[in-house]
Amino acid sequence: MKRALPLTLSLALSAGAALLAGSAAAQSPHTAHHSFSGAEQWAHVFDDPKRDAWQKPHEVIEALAPKPDAVIADIGSGTGYFAVRFANMVPRGRVYGVDIEPDMVKYLAERAKREKRDNVISVAGAPDDPRLPEKADLILMVDVFHHIEDRERYLSKLRASLKPGGRIAIIDFRMDSPDGPPKAARIAPQRVIAELKGAGYRLAEEHDFLPEQYFLVFQPQA
Repeated sequence: MKRALPLTLSLALSAGAALLAGSAAAQSPHTAHHSFSGAEQWAHVFDDPKRDAWQKPHEVIEALAPKPDAVIADIGSGTGYFAVRFANMVPRGRVYGVDIEPDMVKYLAERAKREKRDNVISVAGAPDDPRLPEKADLILMVDVFHHIEDRERYLSKLRASLKPGGRIAIIDFRMDSPDGPPKAARIAPQRVIAELKGAGYRLAEEHDFLPEQYFLVFQPQA
């Protein structure tokens, strides 16, 4: 998959720098070089309640409507903002929180144990492979897509990690959003759709209720 920076970078560039500034504001230039080893500190950023106002996690989960026994993979899970919320909705399923930053992986594992979330499993992914232990009904990527290198290859490979009828949900900042990562780093939704098509997927759903981000859902082509 990607670059020399952790999967959680995208949140730091957007929500991270924004919430540190007190609101969803412009990113700070030095953020791109920030270490993510201090997961406890970053938890105050990634899990800040103010984020809920624009990330709308409950609406996102309702739109995806996972079954109670679904297997979900949250790629770039960080401290578990989405992973723990999905866990509440799949009491008979499992949620794999995937990150390549060791401290984030450790933090989520400890959080799951502390909060007695037995259906949350923290996974140490690789830059080119999420290393999912089983096939998923749903793969979620929030503010991660624009950091993936060789995306067509990565996404083509990811098809093998989906169950029949499985979906990939991609949420990322719109080109015209006043907040988020630098505009030069963003990827327009039309390009996302084209790249997913090239990797063998079709657009199944598109939601427009997020104020800052686009929300696209894909399935493999038959």
